[in-house]
Amino acid sequence: MALKGDNVVVSNMKLERIFSMKGGKGETSYANNSQAQARHARSMLHLLEETLDGVQLNSPEVPFVVVDLGCSSGDNTIYIVNVIIKHMTKRYEALGQEPPEFSAFFSDLPSNDFNTLFQLLPPLANYGGGSMEECLAADNHRSYFAAGVPGSFYRRLFPAKSIDVFHSAFSLHWLSQLPESVLDKRSTAYNKGRVFIHGASESTANAYKKQFQTDLAVFLRSRSQEMKRGGSMFLVCLGRTSVDPTDHGGAGLLFGTHFQDAWDDLVQEGLISAEKRDNFNIPVYAPSLQDFKEVVEADGSFAINKLQVFKGGSPLVVNQPDDAAEVGRALANSCRSVSGVLVDAHIGDKLSEELFSRVERRGTSHAKVLLEQLQFFHIVASLSLA
Repeated sequence: MALKGDNVVVSNMKLERIFSMKGGKGETSYANNSQAQARHARSMLHLLEETLDGVQLNSPEVPFVVVDLGCSSGDNTIYIVNVIIKHMTKRYEALGQEPPEFSAFFSDLPSNDFNTLFQLLPPLANYGGGSMEECLAADNHRSYFAAGVPGSFYRRLFPAKSIDVFHSAFSLHWLSQLPESVLDKRSTAYNKGRVFIHGASESTANAYKKQFQTDLAVFLRSRSQEMKRGGSMFLVCLGRTSVDPTDHGGAGLLFGTHFQDAWDDLVQEGLISAEKRDNFNIPVYAPSLQDFKEVVEADGSFAINKLQVFKGGSPLVVNQPDDAAEVGRALANSCRSVSGVLVDAHIGDKLSEELFSRVERRGTSHAKVLLEQLQFFHIVASLSLA
């Protein structure tokens, strides 16, 4: 990683340039540590399909365009795009219409491992001379044209009125940048001694919340210009059930306890300075239902078709729940798959290895409690143009 320094996560442009889920196909990669997200997504498919039932069908001559925002680099995004296209195909066929051609855009930050994602894509079915139905029936082939779109979803990414369905899962809780006041020693929001919002002061929590509100409003305005009239958007992001923004529930247990303690270990052992730790914060905000609703209503671009908190379950997937070492390893890998790139950039690969080995040790020591208490909740929103 070329970028090193204390304030990696302060600058919007720096964060946008380096941030991604852990790429590749290794043990700590997102591709190999996103089984929990896959389970959570599958448990919400009925809500996604309800949203798709409300999408206006175009003329079969007009391509149907699907976008996955925050696609990352594993199988999950491909699975969801397949679900969307198959569902829409059935809707056309139910009306006795030939389905249109489908196009899918996979979008994430430029630093995303698009190479791994594209290697996972099945080959395009041969359209030459065959019907769409034959293409759809072809085993291990995709029935849509695919493209990657690098860029932040906190700005415009597509031409006006060009997209039928937007989907985004497990991404919108990532902020465009860390609130600068959180790392400013002169500010009441300075998050001294902590690397996450969980357990922080009210001022710190308000700074995180304000950044989330700003980001979500920009996201909604951008999508409102890009979506076709009659299109729909299905959003899933990490959420919380507590009204207290400093209580981040499952995310708090993931980043605010053992991960936090691992940073403190490095400080106490003299491997990094306290200031080095204090200059790192995870740029995540898990909104409450009210937080999310307020932004959507204030922006006014979208009507809310459905908005709810959904219990997703544990982010840890283990084969042997009684094996404490496996639980500890799963915790460390889960943390590393989503935050490892930022940690590497802040303290370097060697110290990053030290940090996550301590996360693993602490997770092993608290395996039973982790399996019992580590539960994620998600905000699920179905939106259409107002």
